[in-house]
Amino acid sequence: MAAMRVFNSLGRELQEFVPRQAGQVSMYVCGPTVQSSPHIGHGRSAVAFDVIGRYLEWSGYDVTYVVNITDVEDKIIAAAAERGLTPERVAAETSAQFRSAYDALNIRRPDIEPRATEHIAEMIGLIEKLIAGGHAYAADNGDVYFRVRSFADYGRLSGRKIDDLISGARIEPGEDKEDPLDFALWKAAKPGEPRWESPWGPGRPGWHIECSAMARRYLGDGFDIHGGGTDLVFPHHENEVAQSEAAHGPPFARYWLHNGMVNLGGQKMAKSTGRIVDLLGALDEYPPMAIRLFYLRTHYRRPVDFTTEALEDAGASLERLRSFRRRFSGEPEIDAAPEVLDRFRAFMEDDFDTAGALSVLFEVVREGNARLDAGQDAEEWVAAYDDIMGVLGLAEPEDSLDDLRAAIDSLAGSLDVAAAEDPAATVERIVELRDRARTEEDWARSDELRDALTHIGIIVEDAAGGTRWHRQ
Repeated sequence: MAAMRVFNSLGRELQEFVPRQAGQVSMYVCGPTVQSSPHIGHGRSAVAFDVIGRYLEWSGYDVTYVVNITDVEDKIIAAAAERGLTPERVAAETSAQFRSAYDALNIRRPDIEPRATEHIAEMIGLIEKLIAGGHAYAADNGDVYFRVRSFADYGRLSGRKIDDLISGARIEPGEDKEDPLDFALWKAAKPGEPRWESPWGPGRPGWHIECSAMARRYLGDGFDIHGGGTDLVFPHHENEVAQSEAAHGPPFARYWLHNGMVNLGGQKMAKSTGRIVDLLGALDEYPPMAIRLFYLRTHYRRPVDFTTEALEDAGASLERLRSFRRRFSGEPEIDAAPEVLDRFRAFMEDDFDTAGALSVLFEVVREGNARLDAGQDAEEWVAAYDDIMGVLGLAEPEDSLDDLRAAIDSLAGSLDVAAAEDPAATVERIVELRDRARTEEDWARSDELRDALTHIGIIVEDAAGGTRWHRQ
């Protein structure tokens, strides 16, 4: 098996992936700025790095995965003022919306999920070190700025040159910079804004310093992977590199991975442009795993166009996958066919090519169905299916019926069927009641029971081998 390769934005090329410590991977991904509810572009980034983390763990690495929450920032303050709420309340409510959406998409909780407001001390310490080294300065108005020209490698990540950046750069009213290119590390508090005490007076951190401080706090210097969307390469990630390496030396992060944007009508989806599709609304309208599959059908670095047709097609593809698995009850007792997993690995080790990995999954389903149709053993293929679906995060959670428990128990009560502790067992009892009606040729009763199950999201299928059911 060839070595794993990733596309490193730092250098803009495919590189062999060699972790800082053998067998361990440290990964930091820029999480949401929680000023308003998530759009479908947020979901793409979260799914992309969730799969990367899952694959690395499946490959045997011990992964430490950190995703921050930016809960103090200009946009949050502006949203709070517009809504007549405190910034703290806006951040709390929006964070809950992001968590609800990510849970629905089967995105695993990160190992560490730091909030910016909980790490002000680390940010102040980093700023003090930059000032002591001559890379930052405190202005008379209480702001603190990073001296961009003091860092010779500025622009290395994004490929931008300082001479090009200076064109059009200007100092905004109220700013007290030495140079238009300098960026804020600390902002003096204005009336009504969140504030913390600091050596430069009450204020709050700039956006860029937050991630530098939190990443170093939990992963140290030279950690393995820093991720985020391509819209963060400049200025956010460029500024992270500059301030982190100016303070502590290179490297800040070894590999920079960036996911492509979700486009709407050919243009980037973003809150700033008003061109957005609400993620929570989409999750209400489409099966969450269909949305996840929609993301994974395109390589994470490429942009993807959002259309309702694409989501509907992803839903149909998801049903084709799951219908195969429903033909085999229980867990396979043998391992997956090695050659199948080797093909899956080949795609995933080539910069986490989920589109290619899905092609292997559909090959598994085609071959597995053909074997089952011929009455042959398909356990190896079922095992491969389970492995790949698990890594891609498309497997239905084992406790997926728990949130239906009340509806299932209510239906059982109306039918005078004793509810079991396990909701799946209760469904089995209702299905058996329907089977009895079919045996007695009471088709009206059979249809009534099937429709009642469908109404609460349980699909019943009649097959040659007996009745099967599954959650919609």
